[in-house]
Amino acid sequence: MVATNTTGAAAPPDTAAPRAGNPGRRGLSPQAQGMAALLVTVAIWAAFALSARALSASSLLPADAALLRFGVPLLVLLPALWRRRHRIAAVRPGPAAKIICGAGVPFFLAAMHGGALTSAAFVGSIVPGMVPLFVSALMAARGHGAPRGTQPAGLALIALGVAALVWRYVVPVDADVLEGAGTLLVASGLWALYTVGLRDVDLDPVGSIGLLCLPSFAVIGVLVLAGVLPTGIAHAAGTDIALFLVVQGLGVGLCAGLLYAFAIRRLGAERSSVVGSLSPVAVVLLAVPLLGESPTPAVLVGVPLITLGVVLANRRPRTGPRTPARTRTRNRPEVPADA
Repeated sequence: MVATNTTGAAAPPDTAAPRAGNPGRRGLSPQAQGMAALLVTVAIWAAFALSARALSASSLLPADAALLRFGVPLLVLLPALWRRRHRIAAVRPGPAAKIICGAGVPFFLAAMHGGALTSAAFVGSIVPGMVPLFVSALMAARGHGAPRGTQPAGLALIALGVAALVWRYVVPVDADVLEGAGTLLVASGLWALYTVGLRDVDLDPVGSIGLLCLPSFAVIGVLVLAGVLPTGIAHAAGTDIALFLVVQGLGVGLCAGLLYAFAIRRLGAERSSVVGSLSPVAVVLLAVPLLGESPTPAVLVGVPLITLGVVLANRRPRTGPRTPARTRTRNRPEVPADA
Protein backbone atom coordinates (compact mmCIF):
# COMPACT_ATOMS: atom_id res chain seq x y z
CA MET A 1 0.00 0.00 0.00
CA VAL A 2 1.41 3.27 -1.03
CA ALA A 3 -0.49 6.50 -0.61
CA THR A 4 0.87 9.44 -2.54
CA ASN A 5 0.64 13.17 -2.14
CA THR A 6 -1.50 14.39 -5.00
CA THR A 7 -1.73 18.04 -3.98
CA GLY A 8 -2.64 20.12 -6.97
CA ALA A 9 -3.42 17.04 -9.02
CA ALA A 10 -6.86 16.00 -7.88
CA ALA A 11 -8.95 18.10 -10.26
CA PRO A 12 -11.91 16.27 -11.76
CA PRO A 13 -11.37 14.92 -15.24
CA ASP A 14 -13.68 17.38 -16.94
CA THR A 15 -11.34 20.25 -16.02
CA ALA A 16 -8.42 18.79 -17.93
CA ALA A 17 -7.34 20.57 -21.09
CA PRO A 18 -8.14 18.82 -24.37
CA ARG A 19 -5.42 16.72 -25.85
CA ALA A 20 -3.55 18.06 -28.81
CA GLY A 21 -3.00 15.89 -31.82
CA ASN A 22 -4.87 14.34 -34.70
CA PRO A 23 -8.64 14.58 -34.00
CA GLY A 24 -9.24 11.42 -35.95
CA ARG A 25 -6.86 9.40 -33.86
CA ARG A 26 -8.71 7.12 -31.43
CA GLY A 27 -7.59 5.94 -28.02
CA LEU A 28 -8.75 5.48 -24.47
CA SER A 29 -10.55 8.43 -22.96
CA PRO A 30 -9.03 10.07 -19.85
CA GLN A 31 -11.77 8.44 -17.76
CA ALA A 32 -10.99 5.01 -19.19
CA GLN A 33 -7.27 5.53 -18.60
CA GLY A 34 -7.96 6.51 -15.01
CA MET A 35 -10.24 3.53 -14.42
CA ALA A 36 -7.67 1.14 -15.87
CA ALA A 37 -4.96 2.59 -13.63
CA LEU A 38 -7.26 2.37 -10.62
CA LEU A 39 -8.21 -1.26 -11.26
CA VAL A 40 -4.53 -2.18 -11.50
CA THR A 41 -3.93 -0.32 -8.25
CA VAL A 42 -6.74 -2.24 -6.51
CA ALA A 43 -5.18 -5.49 -7.74
CA ILE A 44 -1.81 -4.42 -6.29
CA TRP A 45 -3.41 -3.54 -2.95
CA ALA A 46 -5.01 -6.97 -2.92
CA ALA A 47 -1.66 -8.55 -3.76
CA PHE A 48 -0.14 -6.80 -0.74
CA ALA A 49 -2.67 -8.46 1.57
CA LEU A 50 -2.16 -11.83 -0.11
CA SER A 51 1.63 -11.57 0.14
CA ALA A 52 1.40 -10.62 3.84
CA ARG A 53 -0.37 -13.92 4.44
CA ALA A 54 1.82 -15.91 2.02
CA LEU A 55 5.06 -14.70 3.65
CA SER A 56 4.62 -17.12 6.57
CA ALA A 57 4.70 -20.05 4.13
CA SER A 58 7.59 -18.80 1.97
CA SER A 59 11.35 -19.20 2.34
CA LEU A 60 11.74 -15.46 2.93
CA LEU A 61 11.70 -13.77 6.33
CA PRO A 62 9.98 -10.43 7.08
CA ALA A 63 13.29 -8.56 6.89
CA ASP A 64 13.95 -10.00 3.43
CA ALA A 65 10.55 -8.88 2.17
CA ALA A 66 11.17 -5.42 3.66
CA LEU A 67 14.51 -5.10 1.87
CA LEU A 68 12.77 -5.85 -1.42
CA ARG A 69 9.82 -3.59 -0.59
CA PHE A 70 11.93 -0.49 0.10
CA GLY A 71 15.06 -1.24 -1.94
CA VAL A 72 13.56 -1.89 -5.38
CA PRO A 73 11.79 1.51 -5.68
CA LEU A 74 15.02 3.27 -4.67
CA LEU A 75 16.96 1.43 -7.34
CA VAL A 76 14.40 2.08 -10.07
CA LEU A 77 13.83 5.75 -9.17
CA LEU A 78 17.41 6.64 -8.27
CA PRO A 79 18.01 9.22 -11.05
CA ALA A 80 14.64 10.91 -10.41
CA LEU A 81 15.21 10.93 -6.66
CA TRP A 82 18.64 12.49 -7.10
CA ARG A 83 17.03 15.38 -8.98
CA ARG A 84 14.56 15.82 -6.10
CA ARG A 85 17.12 15.47 -3.30
CA HIS A 86 16.91 19.10 -2.18
CA ARG A 87 13.11 19.09 -1.94
CA ILE A 88 13.16 15.80 -0.04
CA ALA A 89 15.80 17.09 2.36
CA ALA A 90 13.76 20.25 2.94
CA VAL A 91 10.75 18.35 4.39
CA ARG A 92 10.17 19.32 8.02
CA PRO A 93 11.09 16.65 10.63
CA GLY A 94 7.53 16.29 11.97
CA PRO A 95 5.78 15.34 8.70
CA ALA A 96 8.82 13.30 7.66
CA ALA A 97 8.63 11.26 10.88
CA LYS A 98 4.91 10.59 10.32
CA ILE A 99 5.60 9.32 6.82
CA ILE A 100 8.65 7.24 7.72
CA CYS A 101 7.07 5.66 10.82
CA GLY A 102 3.57 5.41 9.41
CA ALA A 103 4.38 3.47 6.23
CA GLY A 104 7.96 2.40 6.81
CA VAL A 105 9.50 -0.43 8.82
CA PRO A 106 7.05 -0.37 11.78
CA PHE A 107 4.02 -0.53 9.49
CA PHE A 108 5.50 -3.19 7.25
CA LEU A 109 6.54 -5.52 10.06
CA ALA A 110 3.20 -5.06 11.83
CA ALA A 111 1.27 -5.90 8.64
CA MET A 112 3.42 -8.95 7.93
CA HIS A 113 3.18 -10.24 11.52
CA GLY A 114 -0.57 -9.69 11.62
CA GLY A 115 -1.00 -11.45 8.30
CA ALA A 116 0.98 -14.46 9.52
CA LEU A 117 -1.40 -14.88 12.48
CA THR A 118 -4.71 -14.26 10.70
CA SER A 119 -5.78 -14.45 7.06
CA ALA A 120 -5.56 -12.45 3.86
CA ALA A 121 -9.16 -11.30 4.43
CA PHE A 122 -8.15 -9.79 7.76
CA VAL A 123 -5.18 -7.95 6.24
CA GLY A 124 -7.14 -6.70 3.24
CA SER A 125 -10.07 -5.52 5.38
CA ILE A 126 -8.65 -4.26 8.67
CA VAL A 127 -5.56 -2.40 7.44
CA PRO A 128 -7.18 -0.24 4.73
CA GLY A 129 -10.68 -0.36 6.21
CA MET A 130 -9.82 1.19 9.57
CA VAL A 131 -7.75 4.02 8.07
CA PRO A 132 -10.70 6.44 7.59
CA LEU A 133 -11.69 5.95 11.23
CA PHE A 134 -8.16 6.56 12.50
CA VAL A 135 -7.69 9.55 10.18
CA SER A 136 -10.95 11.08 11.40
CA ALA A 137 -9.76 10.73 14.98
CA LEU A 138 -6.40 12.30 14.16
CA MET A 139 -7.98 15.18 12.27
CA ALA A 140 -10.48 15.81 15.08
CA ALA A 141 -7.59 15.89 17.54
CA ARG A 142 -5.96 18.55 15.35
CA GLY A 143 -9.07 20.70 15.55
CA HIS A 144 -10.48 19.98 12.07
CA GLY A 145 -13.96 19.19 13.37
CA ALA A 146 -16.11 16.09 13.53
CA PRO A 147 -17.11 13.99 10.48
CA ARG A 148 -20.18 15.22 8.59
CA GLY A 149 -22.81 13.94 6.20
CA THR A 150 -22.59 10.19 5.64
CA GLN A 151 -19.15 9.97 7.21
CA PRO A 152 -20.29 9.11 10.79
CA ALA A 153 -22.45 6.27 9.44
CA GLY A 154 -19.53 5.02 7.37
CA LEU A 155 -17.16 5.05 10.32
CA ALA A 156 -19.71 3.18 12.43
CA LEU A 157 -20.09 0.51 9.73
CA ILE A 158 -16.32 0.11 9.55
CA ALA A 159 -16.10 -0.46 13.31
CA LEU A 160 -19.05 -2.88 13.14
CA GLY A 161 -17.43 -4.78 10.27
CA VAL A 162 -14.16 -5.22 12.16
CA ALA A 163 -16.10 -6.39 15.22
CA ALA A 164 -17.90 -8.92 13.00
CA LEU A 165 -14.56 -10.25 11.79
CA VAL A 166 -13.12 -10.92 15.24
CA TRP A 167 -16.15 -11.81 17.38
CA ARG A 168 -15.93 -15.56 16.82
CA TYR A 169 -12.34 -15.58 18.11
CA VAL A 170 -13.28 -13.93 21.41
CA VAL A 171 -15.41 -16.79 22.79
CA PRO A 172 -13.63 -19.13 22.98
CA VAL A 173 -10.48 -17.04 22.93
CA ASP A 174 -8.06 -17.60 20.03
CA ALA A 175 -5.00 -15.74 21.26
CA ASP A 176 -3.09 -15.94 17.96
CA VAL A 177 -5.90 -14.50 15.84
CA LEU A 178 -6.66 -11.77 18.37
CA GLU A 179 -2.98 -10.86 18.55
CA GLY A 180 -2.85 -10.75 14.76
CA ALA A 181 -5.98 -8.61 14.54
CA GLY A 182 -4.59 -6.23 17.17
CA THR A 183 -1.33 -5.96 15.25
CA LEU A 184 -3.23 -5.19 12.05
CA LEU A 185 -5.09 -2.43 13.89
CA VAL A 186 -1.72 -0.99 14.89
CA ALA A 187 -0.63 -1.18 11.23
CA SER A 188 -3.81 0.62 10.16
CA GLY A 189 -3.23 3.34 12.75
CA LEU A 190 0.31 3.79 11.50
CA TRP A 191 -0.94 4.08 7.92
CA ALA A 192 -3.41 6.75 9.05
CA LEU A 193 -0.47 8.65 10.55
CA TYR A 194 1.29 8.35 7.18
CA THR A 195 -1.81 9.62 5.38
CA VAL A 196 -2.01 12.68 7.64
CA GLY A 197 1.73 13.27 7.20
CA LEU A 198 1.36 13.36 3.43
CA ARG A 199 -0.98 16.34 3.77
CA ASP A 200 1.87 18.37 5.23
CA VAL A 201 4.54 17.82 2.59
CA ASP A 202 4.91 19.43 -0.82
CA LEU A 203 6.28 16.50 -2.81
CA ASP A 204 5.12 14.78 -5.97
CA PRO A 205 4.47 11.00 -5.89
CA VAL A 206 8.08 10.16 -6.81
CA GLY A 207 9.44 12.42 -4.07
CA SER A 208 7.04 10.91 -1.54
CA ILE A 209 8.22 7.42 -2.43
CA GLY A 210 11.82 8.50 -1.95
CA LEU A 211 11.12 10.15 1.41
CA LEU A 212 9.56 6.90 2.60
CA CYS A 213 11.88 4.30 1.10
CA LEU A 214 15.33 5.78 1.66
CA PRO A 215 15.29 5.90 5.50
CA SER A 216 13.20 2.73 5.69
CA PHE A 217 15.71 0.78 3.63
CA ALA A 218 18.55 2.19 5.75
CA VAL A 219 16.82 1.19 9.00
CA ILE A 220 16.02 -2.34 7.87
CA GLY A 221 19.59 -2.72 6.57
CA VAL A 222 21.07 -1.67 9.92
CA LEU A 223 18.75 -4.03 11.82
CA VAL A 224 19.75 -6.92 9.56
CA LEU A 225 23.48 -6.17 9.78
CA ALA A 226 23.26 -5.83 13.58
CA GLY A 227 21.53 -9.21 13.84
CA VAL A 228 18.35 -7.75 15.35
CA LEU A 229 16.27 -9.08 12.46
CA PRO A 230 17.24 -12.45 10.93
CA THR A 231 17.57 -12.79 7.19
CA GLY A 232 17.41 -15.82 4.94
CA ILE A 233 17.46 -14.20 1.53
CA ALA A 234 20.79 -15.84 0.64
CA HIS A 235 19.19 -19.27 0.89
CA ALA A 236 15.65 -18.39 -0.19
CA ALA A 237 13.98 -19.97 -3.19
CA GLY A 238 14.34 -18.00 -6.40
CA THR A 239 10.60 -18.14 -7.03
CA ASP A 240 9.88 -16.57 -3.64
CA ILE A 241 12.39 -13.78 -4.25
CA ALA A 242 10.92 -13.10 -7.70
CA LEU A 243 7.36 -13.08 -6.34
CA PHE A 244 8.06 -10.58 -3.55
CA LEU A 245 10.28 -8.48 -5.79
CA VAL A 246 7.41 -8.07 -8.24
CA VAL A 247 4.56 -7.74 -5.72
CA GLN A 248 6.22 -5.77 -2.93
CA GLY A 249 9.06 -3.96 -4.69
CA LEU A 250 7.67 -3.09 -8.11
CA GLY A 251 3.95 -3.41 -7.35
CA VAL A 252 3.35 -1.99 -3.87
CA GLY A 253 6.52 0.07 -3.60
CA LEU A 254 6.49 1.69 -7.02
CA CYS A 255 3.48 1.14 -9.26
CA ALA A 256 0.61 1.51 -6.76
CA GLY A 257 1.58 5.01 -5.69
CA LEU A 258 2.18 6.30 -9.20
CA LEU A 259 -0.94 4.69 -10.66
CA TYR A 260 -3.18 5.89 -7.83
CA ALA A 261 -1.95 9.45 -8.33
CA PHE A 262 -2.64 9.11 -12.07
CA ALA A 263 -6.14 7.74 -11.38
CA ILE A 264 -6.99 10.67 -9.11
CA ARG A 265 -5.90 13.11 -11.83
CA ARG A 266 -8.20 11.41 -14.33
CA LEU A 267 -11.21 10.51 -12.17
CA GLY A 268 -11.07 12.82 -9.17
CA ALA A 269 -10.42 11.78 -5.59
CA GLU A 270 -13.98 10.82 -4.63
CA ARG A 271 -14.61 8.38 -7.48
CA SER A 272 -11.13 6.90 -7.03
CA SER A 273 -11.73 6.32 -3.34
CA VAL A 274 -15.06 4.58 -3.94
CA VAL A 275 -13.61 2.16 -6.50
CA GLY A 276 -10.55 1.70 -4.30
CA SER A 277 -12.76 0.54 -1.45
CA LEU A 278 -13.36 -2.68 -3.41
CA SER A 279 -9.88 -3.86 -2.41
CA PRO A 280 -11.12 -5.97 0.57
CA VAL A 281 -13.60 -7.75 -1.69
CA ALA A 282 -10.85 -8.48 -4.22
CA VAL A 283 -8.66 -9.91 -1.46
CA VAL A 284 -11.38 -12.31 -0.29
CA LEU A 285 -12.11 -13.49 -3.84
CA LEU A 286 -8.44 -13.95 -4.77
CA ALA A 287 -7.54 -15.70 -1.50
CA VAL A 288 -9.82 -18.62 -2.38
CA PRO A 289 -7.91 -19.90 -5.46
CA LEU A 290 -4.45 -18.54 -4.57
CA LEU A 291 -4.18 -19.36 -0.85
CA GLY A 292 -6.95 -21.91 -0.40
CA GLU A 293 -8.78 -19.74 2.12
CA SER A 294 -12.52 -20.27 2.46
CA PRO A 295 -14.55 -17.22 3.50
CA THR A 296 -16.07 -17.75 6.94
CA PRO A 297 -19.50 -16.34 7.88
CA ALA A 298 -17.68 -13.63 9.84
CA VAL A 299 -15.76 -12.63 6.70
CA LEU A 300 -18.91 -12.68 4.57
CA VAL A 301 -20.55 -10.27 7.03
CA GLY A 302 -17.57 -8.13 8.03
CA VAL A 303 -16.00 -7.42 4.63
CA PRO A 304 -19.17 -5.96 3.01
CA LEU A 305 -19.77 -3.82 6.10
CA ILE A 306 -16.21 -2.46 5.95
CA THR A 307 -16.43 -1.86 2.20
CA LEU A 308 -19.72 0.03 2.49
CA GLY A 309 -18.35 1.94 5.45
CA VAL A 310 -15.28 3.07 3.51
CA VAL A 311 -17.51 4.26 0.65
CA LEU A 312 -19.70 6.32 3.00
CA ALA A 313 -16.76 7.62 5.02
CA ASN A 314 -15.16 8.99 1.86
CA ARG A 315 -18.23 10.78 0.51
CA ARG A 316 -17.74 14.51 0.63
CA PRO A 317 -20.65 16.32 2.33
CA ARG A 318 -22.85 17.96 -0.32
CA THR A 319 -24.45 20.60 1.90
CA GLY A 320 -23.16 24.03 2.81
CA PRO A 321 -21.37 26.70 0.78
CA ARG A 322 -19.09 25.65 -2.02
CA THR A 323 -15.56 25.01 -0.80
CA PRO A 324 -12.69 26.81 -2.52
CA ALA A 325 -10.56 24.65 -4.81
CA ARG A 326 -7.45 24.91 -2.63
CA THR A 327 -9.38 23.71 0.44
CA ARG A 328 -11.00 20.85 -1.48
CA THR A 329 -7.59 19.64 -2.53
CA ARG A 330 -6.20 19.60 0.98
CA ASN A 331 -9.31 17.93 2.41
CA ARG A 332 -9.55 15.16 -0.15
CA PRO A 333 -10.74 11.71 1.01
CA GLU A 334 -8.16 9.88 3.06
CA VAL A 335 -8.28 6.45 1.52
CA PRO A 336 -5.27 4.16 1.79
CA ALA A 337 -3.62 3.50 -1.45
CA ASP A 338 -1.60 0.60 -0.16
CA ALA A 339 -2.40 -2.07 1.85
